[in-house]
Amino acid sequence: MGATRSSEDDARDRDEEGRARSARPRDGLGRPLPYGTAGVERQPEGVVRRPQDSVAEAQALLDAGKPFHAHEVFEDAWKSGPREERGLWRGLAQLAVGLTHAARGNLTGGPRLLGRGAAAVEEWAHATGRWRPYGMDLAALAGWARRLAAEVEASGAAVDAGAVAPKLL
Repeated sequence: MGATRSSEDDARDRDEEGRARSARPRDGLGRPLPYGTAGVERQPEGVVRRPQDSVAEAQALLDAGKPFHAHEVFEDAWKSGPREERGLWRGLAQLAVGLTHAARGNLTGGPRLLGRGAAAVEEWAHATGRWRPYGMDLAALAGWARRLAAEVEASGAAVDAGAVAPKLL
């Protein structure tokens, strides 16, 4: 039995199967803006990149204060890359989302996701013995995430995403 679509579904920006299309404009931290507002250009979804290109593109977005958009690059790598690397890319995506939340002022979710991402990249590195994949220093990256999480919790303030962005390379 197929689901029926209502005019409310159309207003909620869904595709034919009812999945969110995410066509609404977004700001640099991925927050939705009112329709008709000029937003930040979105990262195309489902792009298959070489791992080195994913890291370089994500770094440029992080440096520009756009961790939400960097997370989308990491998510593409997670979904399209080799199965044995999914934990790495998922952890990197969590770090970018944690930074996004910390910059948005989510003082609970930001530190929690930064800690979860740090644990994920360390777990992947321990399991594979690869601490410097694609030129990234995973130990330093996990340390950055834990320090930032502690700073956000201690200060009780949002951060400037571009100013505190990690250096992946």
